[in-house]
Amino acid sequence: MGQPFVAVPSYAVPGAAVAVSAIPSAAGSSATDSGVDYSVSRAVADPRATPPVGTAAVRLGTSGMSGMSGSGATPPPVNSARHRSATADAAGARPQTARAAPPLVGSERPNVRALGPLASYAAAPGATDLFVNGDAGLWIDSGHGLAFAPAWQLGEAEVRELAVRLIALGGRHIDEASPCVDVRLADGIRVHAVLPPVSSTGTLLSIRLPHAADRSLGALADAGLFGVGEASAARLGRLRAAVRGRQNLLITGAAGSGKTTLLAALLGEAPADERIVAIEDVAELRIRHPHVVALEARQANLEGAGRIGLEALLREALRMRPDRLVLGECRGAEIRELLAALNTGHDGGAGTLHANSLEDVPARLEALGSLAGMSAAAVARQTVSAIGLVLHLERTDGVRRLDAVGRFTLDGRDRLSIEAV
Repeated sequence: MGQPFVAVPSYAVPGAAVAVSAIPSAAGSSATDSGVDYSVSRAVADPRATPPVGTAAVRLGTSGMSGMSGSGATPPPVNSARHRSATADAAGARPQTARAAPPLVGSERPNVRALGPLASYAAAPGATDLFVNGDAGLWIDSGHGLAFAPAWQLGEAEVRELAVRLIALGGRHIDEASPCVDVRLADGIRVHAVLPPVSSTGTLLSIRLPHAADRSLGALADAGLFGVGEASAARLGRLRAAVRGRQNLLITGAAGSGKTTLLAALLGEAPADERIVAIEDVAELRIRHPHVVALEARQANLEGAGRIGLEALLREALRMRPDRLVLGECRGAEIRELLAALNTGHDGGAGTLHANSLEDVPARLEALGSLAGMSAAAVARQTVSAIGLVLHLERTDGVRRLDAVGRFTLDGRDRLSIEAV
C-alpha cells in the first residue's frame, strides 16, 4: 500500500520548511519526466519536539489516475505535439519559445518545489506566471510576454491530477461539483484551477508567483517603474512624501501591471512603529515591514456556508487598531466599508483597483459603489474626501511603468471626476 495523501494547508504551517524528494512508485519504477513522484514534507518548530506534521505524496503516472478526487472518468489525453502544431498553424505563426527551465539548485524560491513538475519552471529568474492549458502545453510569463515551453509534455490526465493535488495542498477540494477553485500555497504562490466541462480545452492551471525577493520602492525606481533621470527621482520623492504624510493611496491598472508590487513597496516605507492591517481575497502582499497583520477572505464550502468576505474582514480590521488599513483589491461592495473607514480617521491607507486608464477610474468606483447600494453622488463625495492620490500603472511590451498620477475632484454635476497632477 502506498503512502496516504495528507493535505497540509500552507497557511496553517507558519515557518514551515519544505523538502521534496523523489519516491519510488508502488511498482518500484523510477521517477521520470512523464511519470514523476514527489513528496512535500513540512516540519513545524516546537519547544518540545519537531515531528513532521504531514506528508503529501503525489504520483503523476502515465498509466492511470489512481487516487484522484472527483467523480467521473477523465477523457484520455490527446497527442500533445499534434494539438500544439495544429494550434500554431491555425494562428498562422509558431508560438514564442521559452528557454529551457533551469535546475532548482540555489533557487531563491524554495517553496516552489511544492509545484512538483512545474517547480523548475517556477524557479526560472523573472518568472511571474505559469499557465497550463490541458495537454496543449505550458506558457510562461517572465515579464516580456508569454513564451511557450516545448519541454513540457504532460497529458490531460496528468495535468488534472496535478491540479487536484495543488488545490489540496492549499486546503481545498476540486472536482466536478466544484470545478473552479483558487488557493494560496506556501510563500504567496497563488493557484487557480478549472476542470472540464467548465473548461472546454482541458484542465487549466493559472499560477501567480511572488517575486523571488521583496522589491523596495528604490529598487522599483532603479528598474524604471517611475521613468528615468530627474523625472524618476521626482516621482520617487513624491511617493515617499505621500507615505510619510499619511495620504490614502489608490493604485490602479490592468492585471499584471504591478499594482500589488507597488503597493507592497509603498507600505515598506511606513515607519516601523506603525501597525499595518492588510486584507486580501487571496493573500499576495509581501510587505517589508516589522508589524504587518494579514487577513484573508474565505470562500463558502460545498454547502454554501462559511464564507467570510472582504466587507466583513474590513469591519473586523477596524477593531484591530490599524495605523494603516490596506485592501489588496477593491472588487465589490466592500468599497463602501473602505471609503467609510478612510473617512473616519484611518489615514495612510491604501488599496488597488482594476482600471484601463486613469480616466476610467471614476466610472469603476461608481460601478462598485452601486453594488453596495451607494448613489453616484455618495460615491463621489466619499471618494474625494478619502483618497489623496491615484497612481495608475501601465504595462506595454512587458515593461511596467507609472503612467499617471491623479487626484479626485467633483464636477459641476456633483459626480466623481479625476485630474492628472
